[in-house]
Amino acid sequence: MSDNMKIAFFINTPAHVHFHKYTIRELERRGHTVLLLARNYGDTLKLLEELGFRYFMYSDVPDSKYGKIINFPFSVLAAFRYLRLQKPDLLIGIGLYSTYTSLLLKKPCVIFTDSEPTNFQFMLLKPIVKAIITPSAFQMDLGPKHIKINTYKEFAYLHANYFKPDSSIYELLEISQDSDFVLLRFNAFDAVHDVGIKGFTIDEKRTLIREIEHYSKVFISSEINLPEDLQKYVIKIPKHRIHDVIYYAKMIVADTQTIITEAAVLGTPAIRYNTFAGEHDMGNFVELEKKYHLIFSFNDSQKAINKVAELVYNPKLKKEWIQKRDRLLADKIDATRFMVSFIENYPDSLNQTFDYQKDVIKTGSMVPSKSDL
Repeated sequence: MSDNMKIAFFINTPAHVHFHKYTIRELERRGHTVLLLARNYGDTLKLLEELGFRYFMYSDVPDSKYGKIINFPFSVLAAFRYLRLQKPDLLIGIGLYSTYTSLLLKKPCVIFTDSEPTNFQFMLLKPIVKAIITPSAFQMDLGPKHIKINTYKEFAYLHANYFKPDSSIYELLEISQDSDFVLLRFNAFDAVHDVGIKGFTIDEKRTLIREIEHYSKVFISSEINLPEDLQKYVIKIPKHRIHDVIYYAKMIVADTQTIITEAAVLGTPAIRYNTFAGEHDMGNFVELEKKYHLIFSFNDSQKAINKVAELVYNPKLKKEWIQKRDRLLADKIDATRFMVSFIENYPDSLNQTFDYQKDVIKTGSMVPSKSDL
């Protein structure tokens, strides 16, 4: 590739914003041109705007799962039409949108994923992409295009090189800094990969609140509208401040995925319930629970609620978790530094003899300024 590259990033969810944001900042700082293609899904566009990113909206996501499937080729076509004029050198994404756009453009595509795909999903990706980057905890072997790195995607933005907790979040929450609080995070389960997956029912959400309120303030972040009696718990903060909330929370309880790993990386106890957990769970959750003892995953809602009741009264809970988190931090690498190194060295970085870990260590400091946060 040339010294000055043009790179297209596909931003499909709020989690993708966080994963890519420091990689994008650093590539731009080094003189590369970065194009952002975003879906109008959840808080994705709002978060991009809060962080000051310019983007092209290539997909207005339908509400239904089947609507998303039907809309897929139209979204790919919109992305293709935009990028055909921009002429990018490389596409970066997490999933099928970037993959099939790259096929139409006849340009290389690299994807990162920590969601372990079905064999069918992999068959759709494998012939097209140049590399599939995953955490080392990823349990599937995806063949010669598979590159495993000793990190999680959450270390791209919550590594100490980037994330600096800001206690002013207590003012936004309107509580004192010596107050305990627990954050509940509820999923909409409206994505295509969520078919057949279930989380907490409304009655179980009420039970959780009753168990926690004896010991702690409760806040809720929910992707779906809540009944009137739960509205008073809904957290009201700028979207980009959620990681300050996670850092200072006594505990996170969720039926969604990403926030659980975020909590572990930040040293906050996390309890996860959904019917995806269990025998065929994702590798990062297995590792965080079995090796680092930072999270608890359940596919039985009552067991999850019982664990919440067991832990929430413990006044030393956070101190215990910080010690566990320090071990995790010592083991994992900075995912942003890896991604910047990989992209800048492309296509040499496809060579399996390329020393990724060494190159990451050699990369210079990329600590963001306050204006980048």
